[in-house]
This record gives sequence, structure tokens and C-alpha cells, in this order.
Amino acid sequence: MIVEMHEQPPLPEQVADATRRTHLANERTYLAWWRTGLTAVGVSAAVGKVIPELTSGASWPYELAGVGFALLGIAFISYGLRRERAVSQALARGEFAAMDERFAALVTLAGVVLAVATIVLVLFK
Repeated sequence: MIVEMHEQPPLPEQVADATRRTHLANERTYLAWWRTGLTAVGVSAAVGKVIPELTSGASWPYELAGVGFALLGIAFISYGLRRERAVSQALARGEFAAMDERFAALVTLAGVVLAVATIVLVLFK
């Protein structure tokens, strides 16, 4: 004999708890965007100001790379707010908000270019 088991719909308190956890996860993600942005700004100070003090020659290539990292940090912090708002609004509608693929591709490209530039500066300047 086969007994069919039917799932019970979630209780209202279970739904409320899941919603709370999802909103808290969104807040943690927003703070992660901030941490990432602040890290990029810290790297910008190291590349643009500290490394040139430890080397000889022109400092402008380091400063240029430092500005690039700072701009990347600004992009992360700014997009973090935009993303937090989009996710909050989607949650209110019971929907999902996907990350902008163009932004992901752009910051990936920027990160790779800045990392390669930093490697070149460290090895050959």
C-alpha cells in the first residue's frame, strides 16, 4: 500500500521568519559591497601613494593605478546601494532581482586590468 504524503503549506510565522532572514541577508550583502569598495579604496592608497615612496622613478603610473582602484571602490559602494534597493523592492513584490550582468562584466574587466597593471608596475618599475 502506497501512502501519499502531502506537504502542508508553511505557517504564517514560518513565512515571516523566512522574509526576515531574506531581508537580513540583503543587508549583509549591502555591507559586503561596502567592504569591497573600502578595500579597493585602501588598495588605491597603497598603490598610488605607498608603493611610489618605496621605489625610484616616476610615480604617475602608480598614481594612475591608484585612481583606478579608487574609482572601482566608488563603483562597488554606489552599486551596492542600487542593488540593495532593487532587491528590497523585488522582495516587496515577491520577485527576484538579478544582478546586472553588464555591471558584473565591467567591474571584472576593471579588476583584471588594474591587477595586471599593478603586476607590471611591481615587476618592472
